[in-house]
Amino acid sequence: MAMLWKFMRVAKYSKTALSPKVKLRGIPTHSRHSSSKSVPSDFSANTLCSNTVELLGKAYPQDDYSNVTEKILSKVGKNLHNKRHHPLWLMKEQVKDHFYKQYTGRRGTPLFSVYDGLSPVVTVQQNFDSLLIPQNHASRRKEDNYYLNRDHMLRAHTSAHQWDLIRSGLDAFLAVGDVYRRDTIDNTHYPVFHQMEGVRLFSCHELFSNIKDGEGLQLFEQGHRTAHKQECHTMEAVRLVEFNLKQVLTKLMRHIFGDGLQVRWVDCYFPFTHPSFEMEINFQGEWMEVLGCGVMEQQLVNSAGAQDKIGWAFGLGLERLAMILYDIPDIRLFWSEDERFLKQFIVPHIWQKIKFQPLSRYPPLINDISFWLPSETYSKNDFYDLARTIGGDVVEKVVLVDEFTHPKTKKVSHCYRIIYRHPERTLTQDEVHRIHQAIEESAVRELGVEGRF
Repeated sequence: MAMLWKFMRVAKYSKTALSPKVKLRGIPTHSRHSSSKSVPSDFSANTLCSNTVELLGKAYPQDDYSNVTEKILSKVGKNLHNKRHHPLWLMKEQVKDHFYKQYTGRRGTPLFSVYDGLSPVVTVQQNFDSLLIPQNHASRRKEDNYYLNRDHMLRAHTSAHQWDLIRSGLDAFLAVGDVYRRDTIDNTHYPVFHQMEGVRLFSCHELFSNIKDGEGLQLFEQGHRTAHKQECHTMEAVRLVEFNLKQVLTKLMRHIFGDGLQVRWVDCYFPFTHPSFEMEINFQGEWMEVLGCGVMEQQLVNSAGAQDKIGWAFGLGLERLAMILYDIPDIRLFWSEDERFLKQFIVPHIWQKIKFQPLSRYPPLINDISFWLPSETYSKNDFYDLARTIGGDVVEKVVLVDEFTHPKTKKVSHCYRIIYRHPERTLTQDEVHRIHQAIEESAVRELGVEGRF
C-alpha cells in the first residue's frame, strides 16, 4: 500500500501532493517535465532551494538540460547489487568469484580488482567525452539519458569509469553499479539497471610471452584502420587480444550456465571499442544477447596514461543474466520488497542453484491513450518517462499501437496501449482509472499534446 500511495502521490504532479519539505518555487518554463524539478526529501535527493538538487551529499544547479524525475531520484543509492542475498548481488558475487579464482597474479592474489561503490553521478565528460563518443552521437540525447544539468548526469553505463580507473594505474578491473537510461517500458526494460564493466590491459611482454618466437612481435605500427583493427595496432596484437577476450567471456558464461552452453559472437559497433562484438548464448533453445565487448580504442588508453599497452573491455547486464539464470519473468521484480520474492534467494552459497517460483500472476488492466503530437520536437521516451513517473511499477508495459497522419492537416496522432499490473497484488479498476486519468492530464500539460480522450 505504501508503494501504491507513492505512485498516486506523484501522479498529480502537484505541489500540495508532495512532501512539504520539497520546494518547487522558481521552476523555469523551459522544463518539459515539471517532475524533473521535484525530488523527494525522504530519499537520497532533496531540493535545497529553487532549481537546485542535492544528491548523495552534493548540490547540482538545474538548467535547461535537467530532466531527472522524482521516480528516478528515488532509486539513487539503493545499490541492489550490494544487498546481500539479492539476486543481483548473487550475480555480481558469482562473476567476481570466477574472476578471483581464474585469474591470479604472480603471488596468487586476484589479478582483477573490483569497484562496486562508485558514485552514479558522473560528468558528461566522463560518460561521453572520455570514451571518445562524438558530440553529435545519438547516445548523448536528452531523450535517452537522465541529466542533472548540462555538466552532470546519472551514468548511462559503467564505462563512464574506464578512463579514471586506468588513469589511476589499474590494468585489470571490474566496475559494478546502477546505470540510468530513458527507454521503452516492458518486462525486460527498466530506467535503472545494473552493469558490470571489465577491462584488461596488456604490455607487449604479457601479450606475447607465451607465443613461440614472440620476441619479435610488436603491439603497434603505423598502419591503417580496417574493420578488423585500429590503425595503430598490429594485426597480431589485435588477434591475440580478441582471442583472450572471447576466451575469458566464454569461460565465464559456461561457468555460470554450464559447460554445454552454446556461444556465438556477432559483430557490432561501440564508439569506444574497435573491433567490437556482442555475445549471444543459447539457453533452453533460444539465442539471447548477454553482453557487448571489444578491443579498446587506443586513443582512450593513451589519454589515460597507458600508452605502452593494449586492451579489451566488456559490459554485461546483471539483470539480464539473473533473469536467464533464475527464470525471473519481469525486471520490475528486482525492486520488489515482497518477502515471497526475496526469500527465494537466501541460500547458503552463491553458486546454489535457484529456480524462481513465480508469485501469483495478478490480472492485467489495459487502457489506451491517444493524442495529437505537438508541432515541436516530440520523443516517445518523454511519454514513457511521464507514464512511469506517474504510474511507477504499476505500469507493466507501454506500446505504440497506432500512428496516424491526418491527410489534410498533416498532424500526427499516436495511440499507446498501457498495461497496468502490480507485481505484488491485484489492482482495482478505480485506482487504475485515477492513474490513467493523471497520465492523460499530464501528457497535455507537460508534453503539449492535444488529447483525443
